[in-house]
Amino acid sequence: MQLSQRITQITGGGSDGWDVFYKARRMIAEGIDVTELTIGEHDIRTDPTILTAMDASARGGHTGYAMVPGTQEMRKAVATRIQERTGVPTTYENILITPGGQSALFAAHVAACSPGDTALYIDPYYATYPGTIRGVGAVPVAIQTEASNAFQPRAKDIAAAAVNGAASLLVNSPNNPTGTVYNAETMDGIASVCRENDLWLISDEVYDTQVWDGSHITPRALPDMAERTLVVGSMSKSHAMTGSRIGWIAGPAEAINHLINLATHTTYGVPGYIQDAAVHAFAQGTDLEDEISAPFRRRRTIARDILAKQNTVGLIPAQGAMYLMLDIRATGLSGEEFANSLLDTHHIATMPGESFGTSAAGHIRVAMTVDDKRFSDALQTLVDHAITLSVQ
Repeated sequence: MQLSQRITQITGGGSDGWDVFYKARRMIAEGIDVTELTIGEHDIRTDPTILTAMDASARGGHTGYAMVPGTQEMRKAVATRIQERTGVPTTYENILITPGGQSALFAAHVAACSPGDTALYIDPYYATYPGTIRGVGAVPVAIQTEASNAFQPRAKDIAAAAVNGAASLLVNSPNNPTGTVYNAETMDGIASVCRENDLWLISDEVYDTQVWDGSHITPRALPDMAERTLVVGSMSKSHAMTGSRIGWIAGPAEAINHLINLATHTTYGVPGYIQDAAVHAFAQGTDLEDEISAPFRRRRTIARDILAKQNTVGLIPAQGAMYLMLDIRATGLSGEEFANSLLDTHHIATMPGESFGTSAAGHIRVAMTVDDKRFSDALQTLVDHAITLSVQ
């Protein structure tokens, strides 16, 4: 039997460039001690009070089907959080609760794109973006950015890609993989292009609590953008609840109503006890969010101190998120070649920049997700390895 073209071409016929990651995992399975600086998984676990709330809810009987759009308590909690953080009037009718941010990304593109439509996204990009777009039957088109401009997308480049009839634009700030936080000029340019070309804007804001320099700007707050913006959010990064799979879409009420219909025919909602735990997590306020983000802020400072002592490995301004984008072009190697060399020689696993598109070729992404001492030692070894390669 033949499988559908849509399912067989989700990855575009490749592995999305994650070969180094899988190689590291094979080494770990063989008993080799590998320092993993690859994926965005906190080195701390979900806060025990959240787990206690989850357990109490489940044991209290909230284990049946929850309301497909999300419980009223969770939808209201998300709406309140968004309104307080952004100033944009938001009610539960603007919120759909989803099984994680990835599910929200997929649903948002279903809402914005018909089969065959062009869907734009920024390069470098989180690895699932083009596959998500292909999965809904749309055509992914990447917009290149430049390391020399800290990977800030330019409005003129987006406009040039949009003139051929695009349906949507996907942006991510704070950005994975680059750590870039889009500034006001960038966001204003993005909004202008969307208005002028009648684009849906899908804004992935799962790192909105991890901002080290500048300010997080949601495009939904910009003039005439609330009615054309779908915001993706998640508890994964802000509250270290990656495995709980709970996220949301915020957008116009009409779009949310249609997305509820989609959820009825796909996910059928999120377990109630997980939503109750998330409501409890929100109730802890920003203190818990700050506690969870603090290690990444601290390790960013460690990294900047180490990298400031040499000029072989360059640091793209790390303004937010839990990642560093490092320029290793002085070694003469590609990002993939350097990542393999570092893994083979020192058992330190990083992600090649090429895993996230072509704009970050000659770079590597480092996740700041191991304890401070191990992170510091690994980064110093990385720098020393790059210096050795650059003089050979």
